[in-house]
Amino acid sequence: MSNVETEPAQMRCGPEGGGERPEGWRIDVLTPRDVPLGGPRAMTVRRTLPQRARSLIGAWCFADHYGPDDVARTGGMDVAPHPHTGLQTVSWLFSGEIEHRDSLGSHAFVRPGELNLMTGGHGISHSEVSTPGTTTLHGVQLWVALPDAHRHAPRDFQHHAPAPVRTDGAEIRVFLGSLAGDTSPVRTFTPLLGAEIVLDPGASLTLTVDPAFEHGLLVDRGDVRLAGTLLHPAELGYAPPGAQTLTLLNESDGPARTVLLGGPPFEEEIIMWWNFICRSHDEVVQAREDWMKGTRFGEVHGYDGAPLPAPELPNIPLKPRGNAR
Repeated sequence: MSNVETEPAQMRCGPEGGGERPEGWRIDVLTPRDVPLGGPRAMTVRRTLPQRARSLIGAWCFADHYGPDDVARTGGMDVAPHPHTGLQTVSWLFSGEIEHRDSLGSHAFVRPGELNLMTGGHGISHSEVSTPGTTTLHGVQLWVALPDAHRHAPRDFQHHAPAPVRTDGAEIRVFLGSLAGDTSPVRTFTPLLGAEIVLDPGASLTLTVDPAFEHGLLVDRGDVRLAGTLLHPAELGYAPPGAQTLTLLNESDGPARTVLLGGPPFEEEIIMWWNFICRSHDEVVQAREDWMKGTRFGEVHGYDGAPLPAPELPNIPLKPRGNAR
């Protein structure tokens, strides 16, 4: 998914710190902001990462949560070809279907319960369009920052349909990393955790987790307590490193659906602007210029329409923005 804001936030991100569980360990609640995907009938997404309070959870640096969206009313998703560099995109749906095309030549469909992971590396472009048979579109779009040693990695595309794991009143689909005895085969460049967790009504689930990881729990449906802190739909609860277990409690009368993200604190500073993750202002300028000139990112074949133009850069050099550390 592209960041379609005409004045995208300038954000420099860095290490959050790690190590032993700190004194006063607690869950921080991150609330989303609404971002329209363009046009008066645009589908609106709820963005919880990045924001002023926190820009990264592990290497997870971007989280858009959307739907359930009535495609007949909004027109659904139609994101024209756009570039990415220095990151991986993670697409995960709860309902509906999205057609993906990229400059690697991949032509795939994103379906509920199936992971599509695209590696941008030095540069890739892709388009995303909800299919004609989709009536309700609902899911998350996530980005992962690539570490410096791998940020110019070759373009790549991976697909994985994890089998559900049933345990303690919950159904878990592990799409990245390891959890509840299941491990995803999908390749990443830093240790990561990504899993959909559906809790039965009133269910309590205690998960063994890596204490070196920080975690984020995004609630899609229901009211869920994470380590005692109540989270409502669209909120993301942040847990710092140090915990060996995390307990989720569904306080709803119906099933609750969540997405659990995790990873060790990312120990590098990055600059995020539009669809680029770079290390300096000059790199952002070069990436924008390469996209506008039609070089580096390749072509997307099969999309009916023109590529997205890059927003204008600010008149001053990109500068750091604060983060809770």
